[in-house]
Amino acid sequence: MDLQDKVALITGGASGLGRATAQALVSKGAKVFLFDLNEDACKATVAELGSDNCAYAIADVTDEDSVNAGLDQAMTAFGKLHIVLNSAGIGPPCKVLDREGNPLPLAKFKKIVDVNMNGTFNVLSKAAALMAKQDTINDDGGRGVIINVASVAAFDGQIGQPAYGGSKSGIVGMTLPIARELAYHGIRINCIAPGLFHTELAMTLDDKVIEALGNSVEFPKRLGKPSEFAQLVVQMAENDYFNGEVVRLDGSIRMKAR
Repeated sequence: MDLQDKVALITGGASGLGRATAQALVSKGAKVFLFDLNEDACKATVAELGSDNCAYAIADVTDEDSVNAGLDQAMTAFGKLHIVLNSAGIGPPCKVLDREGNPLPLAKFKKIVDVNMNGTFNVLSKAAALMAKQDTINDDGGRGVIINVASVAAFDGQIGQPAYGGSKSGIVGMTLPIARELAYHGIRINCIAPGLFHTELAMTLDDKVIEALGNSVEFPKRLGKPSEFAQLVVQMAENDYFNGEVVRLDGSIRMKAR
């Protein structure tokens, strides 16, 4: 896929890995539309990338009406859609049993699964419906690509991550069956499972904590750069033979139990 003048939708696009990807795609000539709940961060990203290249909607990925309204705004802004990056997610720690032996309230478990897995499906399914109606963009009959974000927790979930790891495993498990189905419409789907990255959340940590986290990575001994995540998204979008894959991007880390 030639990214020039293509249009990307990025959930969680106003910060972290989503924002880094927006920057990378715009540098390649694409337009980006952001879904996020932080309007100040959205405005700052639009100001940085330019209103001709970037627009946004305040959208809740777990709400069907909100996603539909956001997609309507995206189509009004740019008129087409070729790339979707589902990077919105939450991951508060929550053990099955607390220190007093009380079980995790089901509502807390459901909230994490709802945002991470159900929210991802909510956006990708509605975006795929729009893509499927568009003209093809290459000789293979392709119409676009959807890239979902899981986590190494899908494979190496730690204590305190039953909901987070479970939700990210669900994203991994969706990849192949959806790729097989959407092949009929010329839509590819891939999944990235990131490890430890130097996002805004990491910047709130003490330098010694960041150093310790970096040292837990096999090589290189550091946190990942958001630009390295964005680079993989660009590669998945540009390479038309990249389909149905789940790729760990983690410096070969394997997470311990705690």
